[in-house]
Amino acid sequence: MTMRQDVHDELRARLHEAAEAHEPDRARILARIERGMAGQDRAAGHRASRPPLWGWARIVGATAAVAGMLAVGGYAVASAVKDDPPRPQTVAVSPPPVESPSATSRPPASPSATPGGSAGAEEEPAGPSSSPPSTAEPTPSAPPAVTLLPPNDDDDDGPLWSDGSIDPHSNDFWAQSNVTVRAKQEVTALTVQLRIAQTGGVSSTGAWRSLPEDDFTLTVTEQDGSLVYTWVLKEGRTLAAGEWVFAGQYDHDRGGRDAEDDSYVIAGEADGEERSLGGDFAVHDDDA
Repeated sequence: MTMRQDVHDELRARLHEAAEAHEPDRARILARIERGMAGQDRAAGHRASRPPLWGWARIVGATAAVAGMLAVGGYAVASAVKDDPPRPQTVAVSPPPVESPSATSRPPASPSATPGGSAGAEEEPAGPSSSPPSTAEPTPSAPPAVTLLPPNDDDDDGPLWSDGSIDPHSNDFWAQSNVTVRAKQEVTALTVQLRIAQTGGVSSTGAWRSLPEDDFTLTVTEQDGSLVYTWVLKEGRTLAAGEWVFAGQYDHDRGGRDAEDDSYVIAGEADGEERSLGGDFAVHDDDA
Protein backbone atom coordinates (compact mmCIF):
# COMPACT_ATOMS: atom_id res chain seq x y z
CA MET A 1 0.00 0.00 0.00
CA THR A 2 2.88 2.32 0.83
CA MET A 3 4.58 1.66 -2.52
CA ARG A 4 1.39 2.41 -4.43
CA GLN A 5 0.93 5.57 -2.43
CA ASP A 6 4.50 6.65 -3.22
CA VAL A 7 3.98 5.97 -6.94
CA HIS A 8 0.74 7.91 -6.84
CA ASP A 9 2.41 10.83 -5.08
CA GLU A 10 5.28 10.84 -7.54
CA LEU A 11 2.89 10.75 -10.52
CA ARG A 12 0.85 13.53 -9.04
CA ALA A 13 3.97 15.64 -8.51
CA ARG A 14 5.15 15.11 -12.10
CA LEU A 15 1.69 15.94 -13.49
CA HIS A 16 1.64 19.03 -11.34
CA GLU A 17 5.02 20.11 -12.71
CA ALA A 18 3.96 19.31 -16.29
CA ALA A 19 0.78 21.34 -15.88
CA GLU A 20 2.74 24.32 -14.63
CA ALA A 21 5.31 24.05 -17.42
CA HIS A 22 2.76 23.46 -20.24
CA GLU A 23 2.21 26.36 -22.61
CA PRO A 24 -0.07 25.85 -25.63
CA ASP A 25 1.73 26.34 -28.96
CA ARG A 26 -0.69 28.90 -30.30
CA ALA A 27 1.47 29.77 -33.26
CA ARG A 28 1.47 26.17 -34.43
CA ILE A 29 -2.31 25.86 -34.04
CA LEU A 30 -2.89 29.04 -36.04
CA ALA A 31 -0.49 27.84 -38.74
CA ARG A 32 -2.43 24.62 -39.10
CA ILE A 33 -5.67 26.57 -39.39
CA GLU A 34 -4.17 28.82 -42.07
CA ARG A 35 -2.86 25.83 -44.02
CA GLY A 36 -6.32 24.25 -43.87
CA MET A 37 -7.93 27.41 -45.18
CA ALA A 38 -5.41 27.62 -48.02
CA GLY A 39 -6.06 23.98 -48.97
CA GLN A 40 -9.77 24.61 -49.11
CA ASP A 41 -9.21 27.50 -51.51
CA ARG A 42 -7.13 25.32 -53.87
CA ALA A 43 -9.65 22.46 -53.77
CA ALA A 44 -12.52 24.81 -54.56
CA GLY A 45 -11.24 25.21 -58.13
CA HIS A 46 -11.32 21.42 -58.81
CA ARG A 47 -14.46 20.54 -56.89
CA ALA A 48 -16.79 23.42 -57.38
CA SER A 49 -19.72 21.12 -56.67
CA ARG A 50 -18.84 21.13 -52.86
CA PRO A 51 -20.67 23.99 -51.17
CA PRO A 52 -18.40 26.70 -49.59
CA LEU A 53 -20.19 26.33 -46.32
CA TRP A 54 -18.84 22.81 -45.91
CA GLY A 55 -15.24 24.06 -45.96
CA TRP A 56 -15.90 26.53 -43.18
CA ALA A 57 -17.61 23.83 -41.19
CA ARG A 58 -14.46 21.69 -41.37
CA ILE A 59 -12.31 24.59 -40.16
CA VAL A 60 -14.62 25.33 -37.28
CA GLY A 61 -14.77 21.65 -36.40
CA ALA A 62 -10.97 21.31 -36.40
CA THR A 63 -10.60 24.37 -34.16
CA ALA A 64 -13.23 23.03 -31.77
CA ALA A 65 -11.50 19.64 -31.66
CA VAL A 66 -8.14 21.22 -30.79
CA ALA A 67 -9.74 23.37 -28.08
CA GLY A 68 -11.55 20.32 -26.74
CA MET A 69 -8.32 18.32 -26.49
CA LEU A 70 -6.61 21.16 -24.62
CA ALA A 71 -9.54 21.47 -22.24
CA VAL A 72 -9.70 17.71 -21.59
CA GLY A 73 -5.93 17.54 -20.98
CA GLY A 74 -6.04 20.47 -18.58
CA TYR A 75 -9.00 18.96 -16.74
CA ALA A 76 -7.20 15.62 -16.38
CA VAL A 77 -4.08 17.26 -14.97
CA ALA A 78 -6.14 19.44 -12.64
CA SER A 79 -8.09 16.40 -11.40
CA ALA A 80 -4.87 14.52 -10.65
CA VAL A 81 -3.39 17.32 -8.59
CA LYS A 82 -6.53 18.90 -7.10
CA ASP A 83 -5.80 17.40 -3.69
CA ASP A 84 -2.38 19.06 -3.46
CA PRO A 85 -2.33 22.29 -1.49
CA PRO A 86 -1.18 25.29 -3.52
CA ARG A 87 2.48 26.08 -3.27
CA PRO A 88 3.44 29.38 -1.75
CA GLN A 89 4.28 31.82 -4.50
CA THR A 90 7.04 34.37 -4.22
CA VAL A 91 6.75 37.59 -6.13
CA ALA A 92 9.86 39.57 -6.98
CA VAL A 93 9.28 43.28 -6.53
CA SER A 94 11.73 45.67 -8.09
CA PRO A 95 12.97 48.49 -5.84
CA PRO A 96 11.52 51.95 -6.41
CA PRO A 97 13.55 54.18 -8.68
CA VAL A 98 16.11 56.34 -6.92
CA GLU A 99 15.64 59.99 -7.60
CA SER A 100 18.72 61.97 -8.41
CA PRO A 101 19.69 64.73 -5.96
CA SER A 102 19.06 67.35 -8.62
CA ALA A 103 15.40 66.35 -8.86
CA THR A 104 14.74 67.16 -5.20
CA SER A 105 17.07 70.09 -4.64
CA ARG A 106 15.60 73.56 -4.51
CA PRO A 107 16.34 75.68 -7.59
CA PRO A 108 18.52 78.75 -7.03
CA ALA A 109 16.71 81.96 -6.24
CA SER A 110 16.23 84.45 -9.01
CA PRO A 111 18.66 87.39 -9.17
CA SER A 112 17.62 90.36 -7.11
CA ALA A 113 19.13 93.77 -6.58
CA THR A 114 20.70 94.43 -3.23
CA PRO A 115 19.59 97.61 -1.43
CA GLY A 116 22.82 99.42 -2.24
CA GLY A 117 24.42 97.29 -4.93
CA SER A 118 23.87 96.06 -8.47
CA ALA A 119 21.42 93.40 -9.58
CA GLY A 120 22.53 90.06 -10.92
CA ALA A 121 24.10 88.46 -7.84
CA GLU A 122 22.47 85.11 -7.29
CA GLU A 123 21.49 84.13 -3.80
CA GLU A 124 22.82 80.74 -2.70
CA PRO A 125 20.03 78.26 -1.95
CA ALA A 126 19.68 77.29 1.66
CA GLY A 127 20.17 73.58 2.10
CA PRO A 128 21.28 71.03 4.63
CA SER A 129 24.86 71.47 5.72
CA SER A 130 27.21 68.67 4.73
CA SER A 131 29.41 69.18 7.80
CA PRO A 132 28.26 67.61 11.10
CA PRO A 133 27.05 69.99 13.81
CA SER A 134 29.85 71.11 16.05
CA THR A 135 29.66 69.91 19.62
CA ALA A 136 31.59 72.26 21.83
CA GLU A 137 33.19 70.47 24.73
CA PRO A 138 32.59 72.09 28.09
CA THR A 139 35.56 74.10 29.26
CA PRO A 140 36.78 72.75 32.58
CA SER A 141 36.44 75.32 35.29
CA ALA A 142 39.74 76.60 36.56
CA PRO A 143 40.54 75.92 40.21
CA PRO A 144 40.05 78.90 42.52
CA ALA A 145 43.04 81.13 42.81
CA VAL A 146 45.15 80.38 45.86
CA THR A 147 47.22 83.08 47.51
CA LEU A 148 50.32 81.90 49.28
CA LEU A 149 50.30 83.01 52.87
CA PRO A 150 53.46 84.73 54.08
CA PRO A 151 55.83 82.42 55.94
CA ASN A 152 55.59 82.46 59.71
CA ASP A 153 57.89 80.79 62.19
CA ASP A 154 55.67 81.24 65.23
CA ASP A 155 53.85 78.07 66.17
CA ASP A 156 51.98 79.70 69.06
CA ASP A 157 49.70 82.71 68.92
CA GLY A 158 47.52 83.27 71.96
CA PRO A 159 44.68 80.71 71.97
CA LEU A 160 46.09 78.84 68.93
CA TRP A 161 48.99 76.41 68.76
CA SER A 162 50.35 74.38 65.81
CA ASP A 163 52.84 71.67 64.91
CA GLY A 164 54.13 70.01 61.71
CA SER A 165 55.29 66.40 61.46
CA ILE A 166 55.87 63.56 58.97
CA ASP A 167 53.50 60.66 59.53
CA PRO A 168 55.31 57.54 60.78
CA HIS A 169 53.57 55.40 58.14
CA SER A 170 55.45 57.14 55.31
CA ASN A 171 57.78 54.95 53.23
CA ASP A 172 60.39 55.11 50.45
CA PHE A 173 57.78 55.95 47.75
CA TRP A 174 54.99 57.74 49.61
CA ALA A 175 54.64 60.18 52.50
CA GLN A 176 52.08 62.08 54.57
CA SER A 177 52.67 65.46 56.18
CA ASN A 178 50.52 66.36 59.18
CA VAL A 179 49.65 69.84 60.44
CA THR A 180 48.14 69.83 63.93
CA VAL A 181 46.11 72.83 65.14
CA ARG A 182 45.06 73.23 68.76
CA ALA A 183 42.57 75.91 69.90
CA LYS A 184 41.73 76.89 73.46
CA GLN A 185 38.50 78.61 72.39
CA GLU A 186 36.10 78.92 69.45
CA VAL A 187 37.60 79.68 66.04
CA THR A 188 35.50 81.78 63.64
CA ALA A 189 37.89 81.83 60.66
CA LEU A 190 40.66 79.44 59.65
CA THR A 191 42.96 78.84 56.68
CA VAL A 192 45.59 76.08 56.74
CA GLN A 193 48.21 75.98 53.99
CA LEU A 194 50.69 73.08 53.61
CA ARG A 195 53.67 73.40 51.23
CA ILE A 196 55.59 70.30 50.06
CA ALA A 197 58.81 71.16 48.24
CA GLN A 198 59.29 69.48 44.85
CA THR A 199 62.25 67.25 45.62
CA GLY A 200 61.57 64.91 42.68
CA GLY A 201 58.48 62.97 41.66
CA VAL A 202 56.26 64.73 44.22
CA SER A 203 52.59 64.43 43.20
CA SER A 204 49.43 64.53 45.28
CA THR A 205 47.65 61.29 46.18
CA GLY A 206 45.00 62.80 48.46
CA ALA A 207 44.28 64.83 51.57
CA TRP A 208 42.12 64.66 54.66
CA ARG A 209 41.29 66.53 57.88
CA SER A 210 39.82 65.44 61.22
CA LEU A 211 36.99 68.01 60.86
CA PRO A 212 33.78 67.66 58.79
CA GLU A 213 34.55 67.77 55.06
CA ASP A 214 31.56 70.01 54.27
CA ASP A 215 32.96 72.73 56.55
CA PHE A 216 36.05 73.30 54.35
CA THR A 217 37.04 74.08 50.78
CA LEU A 218 40.17 72.19 49.65
CA THR A 219 42.48 73.33 46.84
CA VAL A 220 45.61 71.50 45.62
CA THR A 221 47.95 73.41 43.29
CA GLU A 222 51.62 73.65 42.33
CA GLN A 223 53.21 77.03 42.95
CA ASP A 224 56.79 78.25 43.18
CA GLY A 225 58.24 74.75 43.06
CA SER A 226 55.97 73.38 45.78
CA LEU A 227 52.86 71.23 46.02
CA VAL A 228 50.38 73.40 47.96
CA TYR A 229 47.37 72.13 49.94
CA THR A 230 44.97 74.83 51.17
CA TRP A 231 41.99 74.26 53.49
CA VAL A 232 39.63 77.23 54.04
CA LEU A 233 36.83 77.23 56.62
CA LYS A 234 33.59 78.16 54.82
CA GLU A 235 31.90 81.42 55.66
CA GLY A 236 29.44 81.12 58.53
CA ARG A 237 31.07 77.97 59.95
CA THR A 238 32.85 77.92 63.30
CA LEU A 239 35.07 75.44 65.13
CA ALA A 240 34.80 74.68 68.81
CA ALA A 241 37.85 74.49 71.00
CA GLY A 242 39.86 71.34 70.37
CA GLU A 243 42.69 69.76 68.43
CA TRP A 244 42.50 68.98 64.71
CA VAL A 245 44.77 67.44 62.07
CA PHE A 246 45.16 68.48 58.41
CA ALA A 247 47.11 65.95 56.29
CA GLY A 248 48.52 66.04 52.74
CA GLN A 249 49.52 62.79 51.03
CA TYR A 250 51.90 62.50 48.07
CA ASP A 251 54.20 60.22 46.08
CA HIS A 252 57.90 60.97 45.68
CA ASP A 253 61.05 59.49 44.17
CA ARG A 254 62.34 56.32 45.71
CA GLY A 255 64.39 56.71 48.86
CA GLY A 256 64.22 58.74 52.01
CA ARG A 257 62.82 62.19 51.26
CA ASP A 258 64.22 65.31 52.90
CA ALA A 259 61.42 67.53 54.30
CA GLU A 260 63.77 70.38 55.20
CA ASP A 261 62.14 72.80 52.73
CA ASP A 262 58.54 71.86 53.61
CA SER A 263 56.47 74.34 55.63
CA TYR A 264 52.97 75.29 56.72
CA VAL A 265 51.12 78.54 57.50
CA ILE A 266 47.89 79.05 59.47
CA ALA A 267 45.71 82.17 59.46
CA GLY A 268 42.69 82.30 61.73
CA GLU A 269 40.50 84.34 64.02
CA ALA A 270 39.83 83.57 67.65
CA ASP A 271 38.77 85.68 70.57
CA GLY A 272 37.82 88.42 68.09
CA GLU A 273 41.41 88.83 66.86
CA GLU A 274 43.29 87.65 63.78
CA ARG A 275 45.89 84.99 64.46
CA SER A 276 48.86 83.83 62.38
CA LEU A 277 50.99 80.74 62.92
CA GLY A 278 53.51 78.71 60.93
CA GLY A 279 56.49 76.44 61.06
CA ASP A 280 58.34 73.54 59.46
CA PHE A 281 58.47 69.79 60.00
CA ALA A 282 61.22 69.60 62.57
CA VAL A 283 60.54 68.25 66.04
CA HIS A 284 58.79 70.80 68.31
CA ASP A 285 58.31 70.82 72.05
CA ASP A 286 54.69 70.84 73.27
CA ASP A 287 54.68 73.80 75.61
CA ALA A 288 51.00 74.67 75.19
